[in-house]
This record gives sequence, C-alpha cells and structure tokens, in this order.
Amino acid sequence: MKTYLRLLSFARPLGRFLTPFVLTSLMSSVFGVLNFALLIPLLSTLFNQVDTKQMQQLLSQPAPSLISVVTSPARVFNYYFAQAFYTYGQVGTLRFVCVVIVLSVLFNNLFKYLSVRQLESFKVRMVAKLREAVFGQTLRLQLGFFSNERKGNLISRITTDVQEVENSIANTLSAASKEVFLLIGYIIALLSISVKLTLFAIIVIPISGGFIATLVRRMKRDAQEGQQRLSSLVSLLDETFGGMRVVKGFVAEGFILDKFRQENEGYRQAVRSLANRRELASPFSEVMGVAVVAGILLYGGSLVLNGQSDLTAAEFISYIAIFSQVTRPAKDISNAFSGSQRGLASGERVLELIDTQPTVRDKPGAVTLNNFQKEISVRNVSFAYNADTPVLRDISFDLSKGKTIALVGSSGGGKSTIADLIPRFYDPTAGQILIDGVDLRDCTMESLRTQMGIVTQESILFNDTIFNNIAFGSAATEDEIMEAARIANAHDFIMAQTNGYQTIIGDRGGKLSGGQRQRISIARAILKNPPILILDEATSALDTESEKLVQEALTRLMANRTTLVIAHRLSTIQHADEILVVNQGRIVERGRHDELLTLDEGFYRKLSTMQSV
Repeated sequence: MKTYLRLLSFARPLGRFLTPFVLTSLMSSVFGVLNFALLIPLLSTLFNQVDTKQMQQLLSQPAPSLISVVTSPARVFNYYFAQAFYTYGQVGTLRFVCVVIVLSVLFNNLFKYLSVRQLESFKVRMVAKLREAVFGQTLRLQLGFFSNERKGNLISRITTDVQEVENSIANTLSAASKEVFLLIGYIIALLSISVKLTLFAIIVIPISGGFIATLVRRMKRDAQEGQQRLSSLVSLLDETFGGMRVVKGFVAEGFILDKFRQENEGYRQAVRSLANRRELASPFSEVMGVAVVAGILLYGGSLVLNGQSDLTAAEFISYIAIFSQVTRPAKDISNAFSGSQRGLASGERVLELIDTQPTVRDKPGAVTLNNFQKEISVRNVSFAYNADTPVLRDISFDLSKGKTIALVGSSGGGKSTIADLIPRFYDPTAGQILIDGVDLRDCTMESLRTQMGIVTQESILFNDTIFNNIAFGSAATEDEIMEAARIANAHDFIMAQTNGYQTIIGDRGGKLSGGQRQRISIARAILKNPPILILDEATSALDTESEKLVQEALTRLMANRTTLVIAHRLSTIQHADEILVVNQGRIVERGRHDELLTLDEGFYRKLSTMQSV
C-alpha cells in the first residue's frame, strides 16, 4: 500500500484530479444503479401491478420542491409517476418511465466519460512526473554507479517499468473508486428491496476475498521475477546491438541467440504463471456469483410462489437483475487488484532507483568556484573501487596554472583513475585534492566541472548533427562552432560531408572515421574554452595521419591552458613540464623527458626504448 500511495503522489496536486474524478464516478454509479432500479416501475406498469392506493396517497401530498430532487429523488419520481398514471393511464406511464430511463442512461454515460477524462489526465501526469523523476535521479548518480549497472536494466526501469505502472496502477485507481461506488450502490438497492435475500447473497464476498488475497500474494512474486527477466532481455539487446561488429566478427550469433532464448524462456514462464493466476480470479468470481444468483432464484422464488414473501413479481425480477450486475464490479475490482501486482512490482523497481543516493554529491553549503587562478594540488591520495583492492596509493603532485603534466605507465597502473578524480567523478578514499586551495569536496560539482574540458580515447558522440555534437550543452552561434572546428582541424572534412554541419553522424558517430570523431570531440572542448584540460589517451587509437591532425588540434587546444595528459605514445608528451610515471598505483618516477631518460634502469627509459624499437 505504501508503494501504491507513493506512486500516486507523483500526480500532485492530487485534489486537482481525484476530487472531480471521485464526484463524476459517484454520479455515474448513482445513475448506473438507477437504470436497474427503474425496472421495478417499468415491470409494474407492464404487468398491471401498480399499487393504486399508494399512488393516491402520494398525490394527496404537496408537490415536491426543487430541493427534493437532491434530498429525496425517489419521492420525486414516485410522485410524478403517480401523476402520469392517473393523467395518462398505463401507456402514458410507460412513456414517462422510458423517458426517465433514457435520461438516466444519458447522465450515466456523460459522467462516466467525464470520470475517464479525469483519470486519463491523472494517469499521464503521474507517469510523466515519475519518468522525469527517475531519469533526473539517474543523471545525478555518480559515474561509478553506471560502471556497476547494466544499461539495459536502467533503460528497462525508465521505459517498460514506468509503462507497467501506468497500465496497472491507474486501472486499480479506477476500480477502487468507480467500481466500488457502483458495488455499494447495487448493495444499497438490493437492501432496499429485500434485506433477507441480500444478507443471504453477500456470503460470497468473504469467500471470494480470501481466495483472491491468496492469489495476489503469489502473483506479486511472479510479477517481480517477470520484470527482472524483462530487464535482462533489454540489457542483452542493448549489449548485442552495441557490439554487433564483435558478434559477427567472432561468429557468435548462435551463442547470443542461445542466451536470448534462455532469458526469453524465463520471462515466458514468469508471465505465464502470472497470467494463469490472474485469469483464475475472474472465472472464480463469476462462478461464485452465478451460484449465488441460482441460490437466490431457488430460495426467493419459492417464497414468492408460495406467498411467503412481501416481494411482488416485478420487485423480485428487478432484484435478480440488479444482483446479476453485482458480480461485474466485484469481478472488475478483483481483476484490477490482481493485475496491479505487476505494476506494483515495476513501481518498486522504479522507486528503488529514485531512492538510490549518489555517493558523490555536493555537501551542504558547498562553495562556487570562480575562475581558476593558481594550481591543482593532489595530496597523499589513495583510492579503491572496493575496500579490498586499492588502485592508487599515496599519490601527490601539483599542477600549476598554464603548465602541462603527463601521466605515463603500463595499462592498469591507475592513470585514468587519477584523471577521473580531478573532475570529481569519484572521491578519494584517503588524502585530498585541492583547486586554488579549496578541497574538491567543499565546492559544487557544477562550478568545478565548468572549469574543465575532457577529451577521452573513445569519442563520445550522439546520433545527431555535427553542429549539435560540437555545440553540445551550449548555445553557441554558427560562427563560433565553425571557428572551433577550424582550430580542431575538422572544418574541411565537415564541409565535405553531404549536408555539412547539419550531417547526421549516426549512432555514436559511426558514419565518421576515428580521427574525424576525435576532432569533433576536440572542437567541442575548444568551444567550451575551459581553463583546465584533461586528455585521456586522445590519440592512441588513431592511424599516423589522423594522429598528426589530431595532435595539431590538441596543441592548439592546450595553448595557454592547464593540462593533464595521459599518453601511451611518449613522443606526444616530450614537451610536458613534468612527466609522472605511474606503476601499480604509485608514482615511481617524475621529471622532464630528458631527465627521465638519464635514469639507469628507469621505468620511463624502458618504455621509451621499447617504443623506439
């Protein structure tokens, strides 16, 4: 129930939707019950069983006032029914009853339509707010969260799980109000006709309720397993489509298909189990309802036929007709609550993501950094992705404004981790990093990252135009973007494209070469014009010609900027102000290029020798 109410809260203000929805549902239910209650005067007129004494007594009273339409609608109807009977006879009375029935059906459907409109407005608002909340929370989570989670799982929560909430929760809300009102209205109508028969009839409710409650508990487990299986399917699809080149290159279509079949079969079994139990609720309720109707026919009919009941034939037939309708809202309520288990399971998955708190976040009262002035200081920093395996151990260095520091070393030594700590993608487990004397944890992440531009080995581009990829996150003009592209050695090849800067580059920039993608990434960094640059092996995956063009662009980008460079090719960092050699999480050597080459048995000298060979 807590999950259900919390999901509904995303449609705030609830009163804006629920108040008119409840009112229109209530009015729809009133007219829906009235449609069947009118069977009594209709049948009485047809069977010539109108109580003339009662009619005369009604007409001897004053005509009902306008307020009586609300306070005592039955008296108003009976008064005008009697007036029509004595004024126009049976045929005129029949016309009167038929007109009232038509009006009742009209108002019933009018209020039903209005209630559905309110429900749809409520539903789309709730789902939109829920989807926005879960996506916004996902964007706020730290980078490490995405390293541990499968993308397909996150996509599944934001799309299929939220959609399931829309389908299930809203239907439950409709059943919990409109159908409940209708059920209560029918029961009141039945009690007004015969208390004895109604008490006999409602014994079906606790029996059905206990059976359905047992089903609901089992269905919730099936629904949770089904949503988890669906999430795994989406993850597998995402990974397969993203790595299709590898799948085909290693002739692994059969292997991937077997994995898909396994997940698909698990999902099928979970959905089948859920559907089997969900669909069992409806026939059980219907069978119980029909059994009770048969019992009422046998019990009540014998009383009427033997003259042991004060019910007329018209009242008894109307009672049976009304009771036959009780099973429909009761069945709809049971179906809605049994079907809502899938929505609740999805809702729990969505709320779990919303409740996930980022481990890297702004502290209360965090300061806003202004322009970078002096230096970045890394003091005795250690870091571990988990408690058992430290990646960095006691790292210390200073990066002064306008200087360039290069990080070199073997793969897995911790170079990229150092680069990730500077923009505070992670927080060090020990030590501290200062920018202009302010601990990174004491300043806002937005103001910190505004000072930095990052170019990575893998060019992260979007399936959009070249123009929008360069302008990403900014409101730059066309002239500014073209100037950034010229500095990045990208303008010429962009203009050679079919639509120039408006060319769509495909998923992850797949229509461009590696060097072209990298130069667009550099143009994006140039446009941002940051005082601090972080270059993470920006040329290591390129051919010689592309590397030359990209390196020229990087040289222009680095001019008069504070730069942290990670490089495998030592030829690209020979002019760095200081080179830090990182091995197994420690700085084992430091100095300029020519100084490090003079060290006998030095790690840097060994790397240089190997690359020369």
